[in-house]
Amino acid sequence: MSTLFRASRPAFRARTFFQQNASKTTRRFQSTESTANAAKESWFQEFLKSEKGPKTVHFWAPMMKWALVLVGVSDFARPAEQLSLTQNVALTTTGIIWTRWCLIIKPKNYLLAAVNFFLGCVGVIQCSRIFLHHQAQKKLAEEVGEAKEAVKEAKEAIKHKSS
Repeated sequence: MSTLFRASRPAFRARTFFQQNASKTTRRFQSTESTANAAKESWFQEFLKSEKGPKTVHFWAPMMKWALVLVGVSDFARPAEQLSLTQNVALTTTGIIWTRWCLIIKPKNYLLAAVNFFLGCVGVIQCSRIFLHHQAQKKLAEEVGEAKEAVKEAKEAIKHKSS
């Protein structure tokens, strides 16, 4: 067993390993060549390599968050009595707070700021729909109450006339 370890020992020596690999690489790169290639890159290649490109969370977080905006927009067709006020208040405050935060952080994430802005807008619209629905329900309840009182008074008037 010790002969096996002695035989493999040179393979694990760092100098031997790096010296062998260094002798294999004979091609050298110069900085002027890399700047010439950078000038030839298209905007898409620059976008792919940027710190806000599709290889980072700065790109995919806003893309996934657009689903919340689309669901909120699809709720415009839903009746206001079926909407949740607490959920829409949460979406509104999330949109407003994170829009501001996206403009403070470095690098500034304008994609995430845009999606949060629209999320806040959708939340404000839904909250206003819920508020207007509650106001209409209160007004309707008052009108129904007045109508019941009028019917009650009419019944009493009919009783007094007949007696």
